[in-house]
Amino acid sequence: MKTVIRDVLTVVVIAAVIITGLQATVQKFGVVGPSMNYTLQTGQQLLVNKIVYRIHEPERGDVVIFHPPPEISDDIQIKRIIGLPGEKVQIEDGTVYIYKADGTKLTLDEPYVTNPATRPFLGEKIPENEYFVMGDNRINSSDSRTGWTLPQESIIGKAWLSLWPPKNWGVVSNHVSQEHEG
Repeated sequence: MKTVIRDVLTVVVIAAVIITGLQATVQKFGVVGPSMNYTLQTGQQLLVNKIVYRIHEPERGDVVIFHPPPEISDDIQIKRIIGLPGEKVQIEDGTVYIYKADGTKLTLDEPYVTNPATRPFLGEKIPENEYFVMGDNRINSSDSRTGWTLPQESIIGKAWLSLWPPKNWGVVSNHVSQEHEG
């Protein structure tokens, strides 16, 4: 009888460790709204990698899930990182330009954008440990162009795998935006 109780307790403890480990490292997220069309659609279910940014800093092109500033929304959101700390973002004729801290001007090649921004934008220098984020559907996205940046501590994680619908199964497109001077 003692071995049965010990075996059951062992299984329960192992299951609890596995469940706790999974909750600490991944999270399910459902896409809501059109801001990431056509990369991601409303109803799409994703797995989010919650530990990746403990290993390295967020990078341009990463699709991140985050808690927005409270004055923006109470709902968890999803956007793409465009600008990094110390940079400035400019949009002109639908093209995104990055001004790095050393004054270098980069042009982003963004193949994931199907509806580019129609209004010009010139942002301020992005504060340390904060990021400039935009939705891929630039004409229908409430994002950093409205005057806020994303603190790193508000990032839940990086979009990793698409689970639903089955036609979208696979790794989420976290593009490394092609940059070139000019």
